[in-house]
Amino acid sequence: MSKTQTVQKNVKREVHVIDATGKVLGRVAGEAVKYLMGKNKVSYSMHQDVGDSVTIEHVDKIRVTGVKLEAKEYLHYSQYPGGLKRGQLSDELDKNPTRVLRRAIARMLPRNKQRDPRMHRLTIIGEAKNKRLW
Repeated sequence: MSKTQTVQKNVKREVHVIDATGKVLGRVAGEAVKYLMGKNKVSYSMHQDVGDSVTIEHVDKIRVTGVKLEAKEYLHYSQYPGGLKRGQLSDELDKNPTRVLRRAIARMLPRNKQRDPRMHRLTIIGEAKNKRLW
């Protein structure tokens, strides 16, 4: 019977650079999530954070397939009457494409206490100093 091996405390983190030129939004986000979670490593375990750092370049040249530019909506509700704000994907990509990619990556990660440290290891080139998770 083999025993389960756990990862050591000293995790060797690498930096992966992803060029988003001409790539689809969801594919870039999925690739980044794979590296952030550490699923590309042999020593991957669900309960430990063994992921690498990810740097994404040329986010303004990312593309979206299908009718998502007009059909996909981002909703935000402030809990006040009449406080529902809607935004189309095309408008969000024009204003801030890094926020769209950051939101896609954050929503692909599991919603647990490891999501914030993983998101801190994500760097998007050309992003403003004030990073917003959502």
